Amino acid sequence: MSYLVLFQMPTPMKITGRSSSITNAFINSIIPVVTPTEAQVEKALSILGMTKETFQCAYCGNTASEWDHLRPLVKDKKPTGYISEIHNLVPSCGKCNQSKGNKEWRIWIQSSAPQSPATRGVANVRERIARLEAYENWGTPTKMDFGKVVGQELWGQHWENWQRVQDLLRESQELATRINTLVAHAHKAR
Repeated sequence: MSYLVLFQMPTPMKITGRSSSITNAFINSIIPVVTPTEAQVEKALSILGMTKETFQCAYCGNTASEWDHLRPLVKDKKPTGYISEIHNLVPSCGKCNQSKGNKEWRIWIQSSAPQSPATRGVANVRERIARLEAYENWGTPTKMDFGKVVGQELWGQHWENWQRVQDLLRESQELATRINTLVAHAHKAR
C-alpha cells in the first residue's frame, strides 16, 4: 500500500463559501431576542416533559447544550418573520440543532438525515413528536413582516448592503483564484 493513500490534501478555501454564513448574519442581526420569564421557561419545560433536573434535548433526549428555533428564522436566504422567543425555542443538543438546520422539524425528526433522532435510533421519537406538537399549541410564536415594520426604504437598504457584500465576495474570489494560479505557476517554475 502506498503512503499517499494516507495523505489527504487540505480542501482549498473559497471566499464565496461564506455566502450563506453572511446571509444568516444579515438576517439574524435584525431579529429581536425576547428573554422569557422564569414562569415561561418552567411552563415550556413542563410541556416538553422536563424539569430543571431532567433538562435535555427535546428531539433526542441527550444533554441539551443550546436552544433551537423550532421554526426556522431563515428559509431560502430570506427571513421567515419568526423571532427568538420562548414560543419558538426548544432545548436541543448540538447534533440535533446542526442536523435540523432550517428544515421543518416534523419531517426532519423522522427522516434519514445524518444525526436525526430516527437515524440515531432514538426509541421514543413518537412521544417526543407528541410533546413538541403540544409545545407548538401552547402559544403562538410571533411572526412579522419586517419590511412592513421598518418601511420599504430601510428594508431595501439592508438588502442592497447584503447584495453588495455578496458581489464583493464573488469579485474577491475571482481575484483570489487569479492570485492562486500565478503563485502555483511560480512554484512549478522553481
